[in-house]
Amino acid sequence: MTSQASTPAYRRLSVEERRSQLLEAALSLFAQRVPEDVSLDDVAEAAGVSRPLVYRYFPGGKQQLYEAALRSAAEELEQCFAEPAEGPLTERLSRALDRYLAFVDQHDAGFSALLQGGSVIETSRTTAIVDGVRRAAAEHILDHLVVTDPGPRLRMTVRMWITAVEAASLIWLDEDKEPPLDELRDWLVEQFTAALAASAGSDPQTAAVVRAALVMERPDGIAGALVRRMLPVVENAAHLL
Repeated sequence: MTSQASTPAYRRLSVEERRSQLLEAALSLFAQRVPEDVSLDDVAEAAGVSRPLVYRYFPGGKQQLYEAALRSAAEELEQCFAEPAEGPLTERLSRALDRYLAFVDQHDAGFSALLQGGSVIETSRTTAIVDGVRRAAAEHILDHLVVTDPGPRLRMTVRMWITAVEAASLIWLDEDKEPPLDELRDWLVEQFTAALAASAGSDPQTAAVVRAALVMERPDGIAGALVRRMLPVVENAAHLL
């Protein structure tokens, strides 16, 4: 009897596994091209499935698939800044940014698809998904600052920094992922520390937040290193005071 070569057994994906596969394929395509230039046939080909199967999971067509893909990326990003309220603020932010930047690094296509704008397929719902990530990040950071009723200056400082983190992440992708992630992380934490210090000069609420945060900081931590680097700069500019 002639033996036949064995072939790998076909493994049927679960509903969630198949849905995740389609979303990953869609995110990758949406990052490479504007969403209106991506068809369901493209998504099916990228995922290695048939077009009817894509419709079975997303009967609302490309708009539903686009929104679902954005939401899947958004849900993961929203959790990046969730961090136990223990230890110095800069160390907590560093751990949160480690997760955030790891997502950017590992899902660069998905991250770009989440934040890219100017598409005709964009709707109030897709805009709300992206805004939801920013609002969730802001709430987590205000929790780290132990502030339940932030004033306009503190709230604006936090939201401006979140925008800076997004912009820096996209630029980092454009710059072939340079500098190294740990350097980018520390720089972003320093940016937030400096922004808080600048706002503290004219806002009593932010000043109180900074004083409380500095008590927890370690001399050899990010905040201490930033102060030591800034002292010579301030001393050299003393003639301006």
